[in-house]
Amino acid sequence: MEIAIIADDKKKELMTQFCIAYCGTLSKHTLCATSITGKYISEATGLKIERLLSGDIGGAQQISSRVSYNEIDLLLFFRDTSPSNKNREVEYNLLRLCDLHNIPAATNIATAEILVRALDRGDLDWREIVNPISEYNRRKRSLQN
Repeated sequence: MEIAIIADDKKKELMTQFCIAYCGTLSKHTLCATSITGKYISEATGLKIERLLSGDIGGAQQISSRVSYNEIDLLLFFRDTSPSNKNREVEYNLLRLCDLHNIPAATNIATAEILVRALDRGDLDWREIVNPISEYNRRKRSLQN
């Protein structure tokens, strides 16, 4: 599956720790992340992560674009919920697109843990029908044939 990862500055350490804990599961999938978040995670875990632009200069919009084209199967987005967060519109649009395209999205560690455990059990395999062109789904079909 195609997994997108974003963490606001105040949540990068938490996201990194989360990815360390679930490295085994995440390593079986294709990952992309905003630049700094991807750097922290890949350095801490050794996971192969496609690094996009930094979130504040277009990385979140790049992920939104992939969501719009149904190229993402799961979003892990640890957000800064403080009132001073200036990226509310970008966040709203990204989460709205996930709702529109039925893409599971976690905005906190509790939901992320539930989704990653479901991913590991195969509970999200229905995304193969919705997103048959993902690298994960192509690889899975070639192993079955």
